[in-house]
Amino acid sequence: MNDPNGMVYNDGVYHLFFQYYPDSTVWGPMHWGHAMSSDMIHWKEQPIALYPDSLGYIFSGSAVVDIHNTSGFGKDGKAPLVAIYTSHNIAGERGGRNDFQTQSIAFSLDNGNKWTKYEGNPVIKNPGIKDFRDPKVMWYEEQKKWIMILAVHDHVSFYSSPNLKIWTKESDFGENIGAHGGVWECPDIFSLADNGKKVWVLISSMNPGAPNGGSGTQYFLGSFNGKVFTPFDTTTKWIDYGPDDYAGVTWSNTGDRKVFLGWMSNWDYGKVVPTVEWRSAMTIPRELRMEHVDDRIFLASKPVRELDEISFDRSTMDNIEETSRKLSIPGRIDLDIENANDFSITLSNDNGEEVVIGFDKKQNQYFINRGKSGNVAFYKSFAARHTAPRLAPGKNINMSLIIDVASVELFADDGLTVMTEIFFPSKPYDQLHVRSTVPIKKISFSALESIWHN
Repeated sequence: MNDPNGMVYNDGVYHLFFQYYPDSTVWGPMHWGHAMSSDMIHWKEQPIALYPDSLGYIFSGSAVVDIHNTSGFGKDGKAPLVAIYTSHNIAGERGGRNDFQTQSIAFSLDNGNKWTKYEGNPVIKNPGIKDFRDPKVMWYEEQKKWIMILAVHDHVSFYSSPNLKIWTKESDFGENIGAHGGVWECPDIFSLADNGKKVWVLISSMNPGAPNGGSGTQYFLGSFNGKVFTPFDTTTKWIDYGPDDYAGVTWSNTGDRKVFLGWMSNWDYGKVVPTVEWRSAMTIPRELRMEHVDDRIFLASKPVRELDEISFDRSTMDNIEETSRKLSIPGRIDLDIENANDFSITLSNDNGEEVVIGFDKKQNQYFINRGKSGNVAFYKSFAARHTAPRLAPGKNINMSLIIDVASVELFADDGLTVMTEIFFPSKPYDQLHVRSTVPIKKISFSALESIWHN
């Protein structure tokens, strides 16, 4: 599996579709896999939703609830779910054409269980652009129309539609703005409240060219008038500074609450990670909000509150500089430090494998070092120390770590700085060592229930 797709909330169910090849643990003809949840924590896998067809593989896209039945797909008062996705014609690609990616739609009248592809597909034809994909669609209430943001090589394009079938191009954004180390992919646009005002957030994943190499997701803050996105500034900002959060987008139809989910890997090594029965995972769902630092404004993210429901066996220590203990996986660590100086948290096992997470005061950076994390030979630069800037003011630090068998997700300063990192030890880490040059005011340890449902 890779990119999360079609994320939509409807009738009490969070739907997660995803790029999926059912026949192997390496990338192949893309389908839309499907999972459902009532809380974004416990998931039940469903039958495959969309299969490749004569138009091509089913590449990334989004889904919406067509509440007003603008598409006409609804029946007997039932609002349809409508999926919008890229059809990728592999024969056209192999034949050297540039127009092998087009945009298609499908609809469901039973809350996502069965899908019917629109007989008029594709709804947007390709004007001759090699990278032309990943439609994310939203309803723009002010003008009663649908807005699509589409990845177009090194930028994004906006389209509008009254009915999800007929689309008109509105504008472009990003050709000379932001990071351009690679192709832009999987965009999203949505608004967040900020002190009574509306701020628009534009997300675009990029591969390669991320802060710590390979895949990453940048964002821009600004205004949107239904046609043109205008950024407040052109500073490049990153939703996650770690190497393993890519192609993330937000759920549709969740009202003012915006929840983000990303693919937990990197295209530098996503096809060769040393796993056998599974290949790739998603991040913890993350709630987004605006955060001000002096005269700057940032997008911050924290684990959704539903994660608290699976936390148990919590213990707390106060005013410590060093401690060692058994590590519970999956688990969570939360710490608060006043007048922070250098500190580190080491996850390890008795095979000498370890991941070190911490803060470097001199550089004003958080870091995760997976250089000795276990199997690192499968990719030349996997064994590395990655860094992220501390964006928060002041001397006090808070940090949350969500730790699993093969991953850690770091949320520092209430989510102003986020890092996601995967690793592959020969056996699970079961030891924890904390060291700080100043006393840690408070550190708590919690176990997390397994979220796996067969």
